[in-house]
Amino acid sequence: MINPSKIKDGGIEYSLGKFDGQQIVYDFPKILTYLNAKGKLLFGKHFKIYEEDHEMVLKLCNYFINDKENCKKHGIDPDKGLLISGPVGCGKTSLMKLMKHIVPHQRPYLVIPSRNIVFAFNHLGYKTIEDYGNTQFFCFDDLGVEPIGRHYGKDCNVMGEIILSRYELFLETKINTHATTNLNAEELEERYGNRVRSRMRQLFNLIAFDKTSLDKRC
Repeated sequence: MINPSKIKDGGIEYSLGKFDGQQIVYDFPKILTYLNAKGKLLFGKHFKIYEEDHEMVLKLCNYFINDKENCKKHGIDPDKGLLISGPVGCGKTSLMKLMKHIVPHQRPYLVIPSRNIVFAFNHLGYKTIEDYGNTQFFCFDDLGVEPIGRHYGKDCNVMGEIILSRYELFLETKINTHATTNLNAEELEERYGNRVRSRMRQLFNLIAFDKTSLDKRC
């Protein structure tokens, strides 16, 4: 019988908790051990999850393992996606690349830089917006700092249009969208407008790093 509380990675087996045959009782210190090890495999030997970020990581873990009780305690709606905000270099992207590995039984999401989507739009046009409005799971990285799209001389706020498409998809299918951003709520509204910002409130849980968080890339 497969034990979903255990993950084999890099030739080592990690336990994330206990499996009683029906459900996993997760153990946060064990999840941290695995995430630190997986982070080193993905990002290099200097990677580590800082103690100051444990509360943030715990919230994300509660969301991904669908711990409804703890999600409610932290004001997180498990039926919505995540918008992770924080200063440059605080670890947003690394954590979103890591988190999907603790739930290998769930359908994975792709982490895509927003600027790459705009570059694709500039080359391919509106088909790009259609492609990202499909039923694939995405995490749009660095939302809000991508350039304005331009195709055949016409400007387009590409990510704003994609967010509107993802919102419609969410209403129809409950498929979630995730994103990371360096911007605050006011800056996002200035970048995308009130209509898109309103949809973002319905599409995302906002989980924010402290604005004084260190740049881990230094």
